[in-house]
Amino acid sequence: MANAASGMAVHDDCKLKFLELKAKRTYRFIVFKIEEKQKQVIVEKVGEPGQGYEDFAASLPADECRYAVFDFDFVTAENCQKSRIFFIAWSPDTSKVRSKMIYASSKDRFKRELDGIQVELQATDPTEMGLDVFKSRAN
Repeated sequence: MANAASGMAVHDDCKLKFLELKAKRTYRFIVFKIEEKQKQVIVEKVGEPGQGYEDFAASLPADECRYAVFDFDFVTAENCQKSRIFFIAWSPDTSKVRSKMIYASSKDRFKRELDGIQVELQATDPTEMGLDVFKSRAN
């Protein structure tokens, strides 16, 4: 179903892959892209469970907007192994204004489709989604 604000639909594959990440931990991360011609959000790339933060960061284009989900594992101060599912709205300063507007207007509806997001990050450059940011926001 298309979003009235931006007209973007969400491909079923987006929801299916997210459920696999959340329930089965099949993936470490998922990168989503808006296909403007088809007016829908699609899965662009998935990261295998063995891949880490560096692989995730490298999969985001330097000058194009994306949505992403990252399953972040960490150890608490009490030495407990935990994980948090992060939603990242990647909107680099160097991306096109039109692209930024489309991603911004579609974000909330797309995020609602992915039930189970625990933390949201908005990033315009890599330092805003560095590993230290994930660690500080995870607790």
